[in-house]
Formats: sequence, structure tokens, C-alpha cells
Amino acid sequence: MQRITENIHNLENKRIGPLLAKLAIPTTIGMLANSLYNIVDTIFIGRGVGTLAIAGVGIVFPIQMIIMALAQLIGLGAASMVSRHLGKKNYGQAARVAANSFMAITILGVLISALVLLFTNPILRIFGATDNIFPYARDYLSVIALGFVFFPFMVSTNNLIRAEGDAKTSMVIMLLATVLNIILDPIFIFLLGLGVRGAAYATVISQFIGFMYAISYYVMKRSALPIKLRYFRLKAGILKEMGSLGFASFIKQVSMSFLIIMVNNSLRVYGGDIAIAAMSVIIRIIMFITMPLFGIVSAVQPMVAYNYGARNIARVKESVKVSVLSTVAVGSFFFLILMAFPRQIIGLFSSDAQLISMAVLPLRMVILLFPLIGFQVIGAGFFQSIGKARPSIILSMSRQLLFLIPLILILPLVMGISGIWVAFPIADFLSIIMTGVFLYREFKRMDRPGLAPAYQETG
Repeated sequence: MQRITENIHNLENKRIGPLLAKLAIPTTIGMLANSLYNIVDTIFIGRGVGTLAIAGVGIVFPIQMIIMALAQLIGLGAASMVSRHLGKKNYGQAARVAANSFMAITILGVLISALVLLFTNPILRIFGATDNIFPYARDYLSVIALGFVFFPFMVSTNNLIRAEGDAKTSMVIMLLATVLNIILDPIFIFLLGLGVRGAAYATVISQFIGFMYAISYYVMKRSALPIKLRYFRLKAGILKEMGSLGFASFIKQVSMSFLIIMVNNSLRVYGGDIAIAAMSVIIRIIMFITMPLFGIVSAVQPMVAYNYGARNIARVKESVKVSVLSTVAVGSFFFLILMAFPRQIIGLFSSDAQLISMAVLPLRMVILLFPLIGFQVIGAGFFQSIGKARPSIILSMSRQLLFLIPLILILPLVMGISGIWVAFPIADFLSIIMTGVFLYREFKRMDRPGLAPAYQETG
């Protein structure tokens, strides 16, 4: 109980810089660990099975992102509500929100797993699998879909744990699952000779262990939330607000999934199987280096939400400013590393010289504005934290849906495969500008004398 009280006290009183570091470092480690699921699978598959197998896992990746999107729809929406209720000292309502999120994500996980297993073949064709890639993608998806029952619960619940200010436990859950995955991958792929299916089995088992640890956090009463059995009754008002606040993250994840589907289908026309495999590697690199940015966002969201609920607007604004500067520093670091050593980093995934050569230019183009991309992510997360769903949704949609997907449809008609790569920095630039306008207007609104921030109680 003393540690729980300290977590809540820190959200309200600890200096912004040290508090952001305290929350962001373990959160980032946990997110990096989470992203390692696909990276580790891809490395072992690339080295142990081959280039077409990498492409097969790349075809499945958008499906996994949709599952993550559903987990974030529930988890981040609930986390925003929980943090603001904690800021209002309304512990019972915060617990009720958490219990509703547990029920909702469990039901969704079971339904999605069943649907994917029933319609595996047509789903893979829609997602861009060629005849050569299809067998590998089917082997991977037919196993990984079993984990869709419990993996979304682990991801969703991690957001709630961070909402209480307990980023360390969230990190432990992700690290536990990832380390186990790294241990099991070579056993299932090489020792047991299961290939792509072995990588999937290793991931599912690891995710189940993380899921069980997340449940134990509440069963062992380590949470600040006084969860009771009657709170598990689904409430329409809670689910509606949860969904509206989490919809921004859902849109961001789903639009990224649709983007990958479109890129894979475009590459099938303009580049072929090797180009799809190269893009699969690039996406995993990008997903990994963006995790520190999302770690900072996830760390600052409970800070913003709690203090917005407590009416401490000065602390809200300072939290945003410090987090933006942090993402710029982190983004610049990874930008320099990837620009300097693209071949060496791509070579970690495969020794295929053709794949490595094809991936260098696209990787550099995709990260061209990476030092500033964290600003856009912070903006969407900020509006989500203060309970403003509409601007959060618009900003979350801006990069992929409003700008990048149309550009990918148009530019290749003129520039061929190069148009796909050029579309990324253009979309980044436009979305950054839009985020700046939204944040400027909201900060000016907060500066108006006598204007209290809106706050919605959930019944």
C-alpha cells in the first residue's frame, strides 16, 4: 500500500523531468521487449528458414497489428479514464472502469481468434500473400491466432498498470514474455525443426506467461484499484467513453495495418517477393525504434490525465513540453544510427545480398523526418489523455489515412516503386504541421483566464 500511495503522490507532486524518466524508462523497456516478439521471430526465421519465410511473417504482421489495435482501443481508453478518476480521488469508479475493460477485451480476444482461425486462407490473400509466400504465412498465422485469446488482455492491462504510475510492473510483464520467447525460438525452430510454426509456438507460449503475470497483479492485490466482483458487470456508459477515448489509438494501429497491406500489394506489382521481404524487415526496424517514442508517450499520458483531472493545468503543459523535447532527442539518436549503418542493421535479419541492397534506400527515406515524428505522437496522446476524443482521432488518422495512404496510391503511378518510399517523409511533414496547429490552439485555450478544463464523469 505504501508503494501504491507513492505512485499516486508522484503523479501529482514529483518534478516533471525525473517523473517522466521514472515512468518512461521502464515503459520503454517493456515496449521494446514487446516489439522484440516480431523482431526475434523474423531474425530466427530469416536465418533458419529463408527470405520467403520473412515475407510470410510480414504478411501476418498487419493482422497482429489489428489485434494490438483492439487491445489499445480498450486499454488506452480505460487508462485515460482510470488516471483521471484517480486524480479526482474516485477510486471506486476507477476500479469499475478497469473491471469493464477486463471483460470487454476478453470477449473481443475470443471472437477475433475464432474468426481468424475460420477464415485464415482468404484473410492471407487479402493481405497480399503471393503463391510463394502463402504457405509460410499460413503456417505462422494458424498458430499465432491461438494467442489472440489472451495476448490482447496482457497488452490492454499493461496500460491500466501504467495508469496507476506503476511502470515497473508493466516492464516486468513484457520482459518476462520476451526473454522466454528468445529462449524458446531456437528450440522450436532449430532443435525441434518446426520452422515458421515453431516461431509461432514460441511466441504464443511466451505471451501466455505474460498474460498470467498480468492477472496475478490484480489477484495478489498489488493494484491501487479496489476491484470487486460486482464491478465486472458491463456498463454502456463506461464502454462508450472507453471506446471513444481509445478509438484514436485504434485508428492509428489499424491504419498502420491497412498501410502495410497496401504497401505489400503495391510491392507485389512494382517489386515482387524480395521487395515484400525487404519491407517486412524495414517495418520491424521502424516499429522497434519507435517504441522509445511510444514509451515516452505512454509515460506522459498518466501524468497529463491525472493532473488534468486535478485541474493542475501548468503541470499538464510542462509535461507535454518536456516529453516533446525527449522524443526529439531520442528520434535524432536513432536517425543518425540508421543513416550511418543501414546495411549492417538490415543484415541482422538476413544474409540475402539482394534483400539488403533493396532495403537500404527505402529505410533511409522512411526515417527522413524521424527526429520530429515523436512530436506528432505526443500530440495525439495528449488529446487522448485529457478526454478529447475528436482531435486525438484526427491526429491519429492524419499520417496514415489522411496523407500516407493517398500518396502511396498516387505517387507510384508517376514514380514507380520510388513513389512508395517518397510518400513517407511527405506524410510525416504534413502530419507534424497539423499536430502543431492543434496543440497551439489547445494551449491558447488553456491560457484563457477563468476557463476551467472540461471533465466528464462516467456513470
